[in-house]
Amino acid sequence: MRFEGTITTWNDDRGFGFITPTQGGQEIFVHIKAFVSRSGRPQVNQLVTFEVELGPQGKKRAKNITPFRTVASSRRTQRESPAQWSWVTRLVIPAFLVLYLTVSLLWKPPLWIAGIYAAASLITFLTYALDKSAARKGSWRTAESTLHGLALACGWPGALLAQQVLRHKSAKAEFRTVFWATVILNVAGFLWVCSPAGRATLNL
Repeated sequence: MRFEGTITTWNDDRGFGFITPTQGGQEIFVHIKAFVSRSGRPQVNQLVTFEVELGPQGKKRAKNITPFRTVASSRRTQRESPAQWSWVTRLVIPAFLVLYLTVSLLWKPPLWIAGIYAAASLITFLTYALDKSAARKGSWRTAESTLHGLALACGWPGALLAQQVLRHKSAKAEFRTVFWATVILNVAGFLWVCSPAGRATLNL
């Protein structure tokens, strides 16, 4: 039976180290001779697959070790490839552009509103990119409430592009539900702000 794990300790001079199994449990001793393929020296944090046997003293040790690069690369490529665009997702931004054009012809809203959408979308896209990078490194993450707040504050076009292009936050159903709620609220707010009643209220 083969297992997956990560080389967490490695002494290159002495040619041995330890593997921490992905499924948990105690570390497994590994010797350089246990590697099936010698494509480069083993390194700390390297993903590998291995079998387990008992050593001369009855302790577990790894054997028939192979680098996990092929599988890991395949999974990484799958994660990083753009998400599939549904027909709704494809139409949202073009539909909003048509709506914005129509509103501009009818009510002539201030140009700075378009500037806010552009700037907020850029900031939101970059925030998604930083959060994805942090997720890979296991470092501090951006709170989902912050991402939703940026989407609500006119950044949802950038968020939508980030979800699809970066393949980040594009599969979690709960997150997507709240995200679409922010889109609806923002568009409703946009219509009110641009309407004669809204502009009169805000003195625009």
